[in-house]
This record gives sequence, C-alpha cells and structure tokens, in this order.
Amino acid sequence: MEMKKSFLQSTLTAFFLMTVLLTGCHPIEEYENNNVGNFEALWAVIDQHYCFLDEKGVDWDAVYEKYKPQVNSTLGRQNLFIILADMLDELKDGHVNLSAPFETSYYRKWWSDYPQNFDQRIIEQYYFNFDYRSVGSVFYGWLPQGIGYIRYPSFSASLGAGNIDYILSYFSKAPALIIDIRDNGGGEVLAADDLIGRFISGRTLAGYICHKTGPGHNDFSDPNPIYIDTPKGGHLLWNKPVVVLTNRSTFSAANYFTMVMKNLPQVTVIGATTGGGCGMPFSSELPNGWGVRFSACPVYDVNGVCTEFGVEPSEGCQVDMDPVAAFYGHDTILDFAVDYLTGKVSL
Repeated sequence: MEMKKSFLQSTLTAFFLMTVLLTGCHPIEEYENNNVGNFEALWAVIDQHYCFLDEKGVDWDAVYEKYKPQVNSTLGRQNLFIILADMLDELKDGHVNLSAPFETSYYRKWWSDYPQNFDQRIIEQYYFNFDYRSVGSVFYGWLPQGIGYIRYPSFSASLGAGNIDYILSYFSKAPALIIDIRDNGGGEVLAADDLIGRFISGRTLAGYICHKTGPGHNDFSDPNPIYIDTPKGGHLLWNKPVVVLTNRSTFSAANYFTMVMKNLPQVTVIGATTGGGCGMPFSSELPNGWGVRFSACPVYDVNGVCTEFGVEPSEGCQVDMDPVAAFYGHDTILDFAVDYLTGKVSL
C-alpha cells in the first residue's frame, strides 16, 4: 500500500534537505570529543539552528558566558550532562532534549507551573459510569445531554480512517461533538491531520512553516503554506458544531491540532491555553555521541501568528477546573462545554 504523507511532513523533509545542501557550501567546524568540545558543539548547533532564540528574547551569547566557565577537563560525564542540560533549559522548550545512554533531559516548567485541569477518572466514573467504547487509546461515548464525547489522549499514531468513520457514524444523530485533547502531549502531525480532515470541506489552509536558510538567528525562508485535504474515498465528514477541550499539557502536534481547528467556523476551543511547542523538532549529535533534539522550523497559524507559547481558547472560553467541584465528580471545563453546546451559556 502506498505510504501517505502530509504536506507538512513532505515540506519539512525538503527543508532539511535544502539546509544540508546550503550547509555543504560552507566549511563545517569540527569539535574535539572532550568536555569543552562537546560544550562548544552544543552551543553552536543551537546558535545556528534553533528557531526561537529571538522570538523568546534569549541572549544566547550571555548563556555561553554563563556556562562556559563551568566546563573543564576534570568533569565527569554526569556532571557535564547536568551543565549542558541546564544550558538547554534556558530555552524553556519542551521540544529540547539532551540524550545520553544514562539520562535524557526534559524541560518541565512549560506545564508544571500551571493547573493540570484534567482528571480522566472523573470523566470515566461520573460522566460515563465506566460505560464507554474504546479503540486504541481513544475512548468515546454519549454524554447524558445527547452530545458525543471523544477522548483523544495522544497523536502518537493515527486512529485510522475506518475507525474515524465508525466513530462519526456512531454519533451521526448527535447535534455536536466534544473532542477532549487535554494532556495530549503530541505525536505525529499526520495523525492530527487525519482527524482535522473530517471537519473541513476541500483543501484548506492550515498555517505556514519557515525553515532556516543560514546560521543567523533571523535567517529564515518566506512562510510556506501548509494545506490539509479532506480524505479521498467517500469517508464521513462532520459539519456540525465541535468543541475542543484543552489544558496546558496540550502540546506539540496537539497544539498544532488546536491551532488549525480553532480557525474553522464550526469549532470552539474551551479550557486553558495550550502548552505550545509549534517548532518542528530536529535531531543532531555531539562529538561524544549524545543526541540533541530541538525546535528547528517555526509553524504559524493562518493569520501568521506563532503559537510556540500556546493557543488561547476561543473568546470567553477560558475555563479552569474547580478543585472543589472536582472533589464531587464535576469537571467544570467539560460542564462549560456542555452548557455552551446546549445553549445555557452564550458567548
């Protein structure tokens, strides 16, 4: 069977091939495989290829001056790892990781400093009495008000065209759908595109992507459009109202999903601002073999807005979970969505 690729994935592949070709026209500096050499290599690859240094106001030269004195030949590999990981944390980016055989760094404060705003047990127990359907990691069912509810916890794999057809058919008599992507940390953009394709009519502009054209912090291409198509072959589409539920732990491909869905006319986003992560990640390697992953290509919404810092809910739809209500089995974000769709709340 022919492999399907999204426009975004194909474009990104072409961008990196172009970057390699452009880099091949210039001498590539080599670094020694020692503590100082690995520090210099990591600092340089971020300096030349990370895409949000100016967007975030990061003075990467000042970061160099802060951490370089901490690196010397007597450091053990664990201590070197800690210093390099701390330097990467200055970027405040959940897409940035340093990977060694003994540890992988991860910046958590993009979500850990915010309310969680989600408890799956509350929904399973108090809204469905554990009576729901599931396929893979996705579960779905009818809310008491006759609204369809779909819980999509990860885009790590596509749900599949047939499964999406089945779920939409199951809810064919529902007046509206709620798609809950709270705590969805991302995954494959293609999986997000497969679902988005059911809520559009024909080829639709999803946003824009740029790529690095040189080592300077502002060396970027012009924005290139990203398009999503409806699936071929007569698959089911949905043109009735949709609510997307988000929290701060909605990240990366789920942030992208929110970005695109929010700009569709029948979609309302309810909950908290997403965690962002709109830079398409790229991987490199230090002289000692440690891997580094970072945001390389910025993605923008249809209005040219960067969503690295998150996608805000629709106007009037910023809602947090009430801890007291949650104690008694109420999800105030989900309740607000139901009230909105049944006309009890007007925006």
